[in-house]
Amino acid sequence: MQTAIVTGAAQGIGRGIVTRLRQDGWRVAALDLDAEALAELPEDPHLLPVECDVGDEDAVARAMTRVGDWLQGAGLDLLVSNAGIANPVSGPIERLSLSEWRAWQDSHVTGAFLVVRACVPLLRKAQGSIVTMASTRALQSEPDCEAYAAAKGALLSMTHALAVSLGPDIRANCILPGWIETGPWQKAANRTDPDHGTRDKAQHPVGRVGRVDDIAGLVTWLASDQAGFVTGQRFVVDGGMTTKMIYAE
Repeated sequence: MQTAIVTGAAQGIGRGIVTRLRQDGWRVAALDLDAEALAELPEDPHLLPVECDVGDEDAVARAMTRVGDWLQGAGLDLLVSNAGIANPVSGPIERLSLSEWRAWQDSHVTGAFLVVRACVPLLRKAQGSIVTMASTRALQSEPDCEAYAAAKGALLSMTHALAVSLGPDIRANCILPGWIETGPWQKAANRTDPDHGTRDKAQHPVGRVGRVDDIAGLVTWLASDQAGFVTGQRFVVDGGMTTKMIYAE
């Protein structure tokens, strides 16, 4: 049975990835900071929920000890580094505090570094792969999103560096989601099921807003032997939105 670690695993895209991996027969360790959301994951002998702040070095060490015990000497086939503050808006940069800036960087970039560093020996053992979760905001921006954009851009660059440094034993690729509707994948207290209008759909050449399954399906392909010749790459998954020229009316 193949094994995976997914960070930011209890809600949104992360939860969708965990669900897809379990459906495909993977053993999954689900790391997340939100204990309430973790408690809502289904009870499953092949699913290990672990509360962890990935931006905290000691917390990552404790989580990896628990995961290592759970793996019982097996290697790791896949690491999905998905954790990070989901809200892209940090506000006007002239009012952005250093502690707020660091919160975005720690949750996305430092967290990815700490988890990847801890997982490399396990990934080497299984000739596994890494998938990082950036965003189309690494390529384009709305106002007042500097902290988030910087973090996602760093993840993109970090990924191609990992591919070169860790190959050929470990592959590393980066997914850049666009507008993905995660409302139905939130914990019960925050769950929504938005009805997207014609204008929302029309922004996308494919004619709809993205679904969590769109990302989860790519993750499983990148982890498969079919993607064995794919590393150091970025995959924009946005329904074509970033290729469409939009003029103000």
